[in-house]
Amino acid sequence: MASSLTLLVSFLTITSVAATPITGRSPQPRASLEETKRYWENKGKEHHDDNKKVFYFDKVFVVKATPDQVRNGTTPAPGEPGAKGLYKLGINKEYNTVCYNIVLSGVTGEYSSPAVTATHLHEAARGASGPPRLAFQNPQGPDDKRVSCGCLTGPFTTGIVNNGVDTGANFHVSQIIDNPAGFFVDTHTKKYTLGAVRGQLE
Repeated sequence: MASSLTLLVSFLTITSVAATPITGRSPQPRASLEETKRYWENKGKEHHDDNKKVFYFDKVFVVKATPDQVRNGTTPAPGEPGAKGLYKLGINKEYNTVCYNIVLSGVTGEYSSPAVTATHLHEAARGASGPPRLAFQNPQGPDDKRVSCGCLTGPFTTGIVNNGVDTGANFHVSQIIDNPAGFFVDTHTKKYTLGAVRGQLE
C-alpha cells in the first residue's frame, strides 16, 4: 500500500495536482478547480523525462448523470428535475486506485445517505439498482456547480453492511474495467433519497 501511495503522490506532483490518495472511508478533496482541469487534460498519462511511466490510468470513464436514469429496483424513480452531473473516473488496476472529478449542476438541498457519503459508484446494470462499492467525497459549492475531486485506494469501505460485510469489502477497481456496463454513479439528497442524478458507465 505504501509504495502505491508514494507512486500516486509522485504522479499528482508531476501533473501539478495537490490531491493525494486516500482511503475509501475518509475521502477529502485537495485540488483547486484549475489544478483539476489541468490534471484531467493530461488524462493520467504523464511521464518522466526519461520516458519512464510513473503512474497511468488503464481506463478513463466520462459519465453523464441525469435524473431520468434513477431507479427504485427496476422501477423508474426520477431524480431532481433539471439536475445533471458529470463524473470523470480514472482507473489504475495495479494499485487498486480510482481518481475522480465530479461536477453537479442543479442538485439542491442537503446530501443524505446511510453510507459514509452520498456520492457513490454502485454495482448494477442499466435500469436496475445495486449496492454501493465506492463512496466518493460529496461535491461542494453552490447549487449551480458543486465539485469534488480526489483519489481512493483500496481496501474500500462504504459504511453499508449486508450480511455483516461492508459492500466495499473485497472490491477491486479492475471489476469496473472488466464490466463497465455493470456499474453506475449517483448522488443522493435528502429530498431525492434514491438519487438526484444517476449515470451508467459504458
